[in-house]
Amino acid sequence: MLIQPRSRMLNPTTKQWRTLKPLRGQRSKLGNPHHGNLQKNEDFSDEDEERPQKGTIVEQRMSQNPRIQRYLIAIEYIGTRFCGSQKQLNGRTVVGVLENAFNKFIGQPVSVSISSRTDAGVHAMSNVCHVDVEHISKRKPGEVLQPHEPSVVQKAVNHFLQKNEGDIMVVDVRSVPSDFHARYKAQERIYFYRLLSGPEPLSTFEKDRAWHVAEELSLQAMQEACKALVGCHDFSSFRAAGCQAKSPVRTLDEFNVLEVVPSPYFPLVIERKQNVTVSDDLAHRCSKSEASTLGSFSSDDKVRVMNSGTDLGFGKRKGHRCFVVTARARSFLYHQVRLLVGVLKAVGIGNLTLSDVERILNAKTVTAASPMAPACGLYLGHVKYDLP
Repeated sequence: MLIQPRSRMLNPTTKQWRTLKPLRGQRSKLGNPHHGNLQKNEDFSDEDEERPQKGTIVEQRMSQNPRIQRYLIAIEYIGTRFCGSQKQLNGRTVVGVLENAFNKFIGQPVSVSISSRTDAGVHAMSNVCHVDVEHISKRKPGEVLQPHEPSVVQKAVNHFLQKNEGDIMVVDVRSVPSDFHARYKAQERIYFYRLLSGPEPLSTFEKDRAWHVAEELSLQAMQEACKALVGCHDFSSFRAAGCQAKSPVRTLDEFNVLEVVPSPYFPLVIERKQNVTVSDDLAHRCSKSEASTLGSFSSDDKVRVMNSGTDLGFGKRKGHRCFVVTARARSFLYHQVRLLVGVLKAVGIGNLTLSDVERILNAKTVTAASPMAPACGLYLGHVKYDLP
């Protein structure tokens, strides 16, 4: 049994001290190793309900010393070898690796605040965080210098990140005011989810980069299901049991699925806005006569034409059909995107109908949805801010 030390409090009226007894059955947070700055692998939500208090110690320190600079940092990472984004007691995490790189750069510990928490195995094409840095001279300890230029921060931190597995990189840095918060100032977040459909074994280059579904997926059926889920709803059926969001109501501004040309360089395809449909790609590859003939085929037939040839040649393999789900909203519930994709997959293979999707949404219970999609296919694509 944990025994808490008794505290004393001075009564301002009687000027007498009285002893405070600890509540029975409760532990002090300071006495529990699971509380504090180190967190378990939990990603409850990206909601903006709990605002940071004004006048925190960090902000007071920054107001007293204007040479402490807050930086907004965009990072990309492959989530396969990370135990999530949030710092843990034991385990390699995005925040932990990033803080370690900053420590080596400036010679002092820092605290990284991330905009969007991601689970183990989830990737990020652009996640965002903020960090406060005081530029102290290494030659003359105690001498505070002018803040680093953002370009210097990016180059120096990447230097140390590349020495730590090289699966995380800083892609942009910007100086921001001391009250700018990476999580609470975010206006919207975009997630992508990749599914590869087909009986062929998954390519080595696609390992841990997509969800391989052996069955054929119906694009049209999945698109109809997406339409039923767009908008403002009570998404209680699409959040995990551990979700601590105060409200299950979210507005899903965009939710759709497209079939695209399979590419192991998926992030670059999205980043360059070359996410062309299968029909567009076939029209580009084929002659005009062939393209006009293919125009009368369904999307499913076009992919079969592209991948089912018998003269592929030795050493060449048949490809997969590739689908990309896009979800855009200001904030998401814990595991919301992966649960939504799990239902889409069930619709795509014919296990669920459109009416089933509507029934699941209206059930408003965490046990109603289909099994959750794995983490490996999920990518945090972009976090939007109102920046000058």
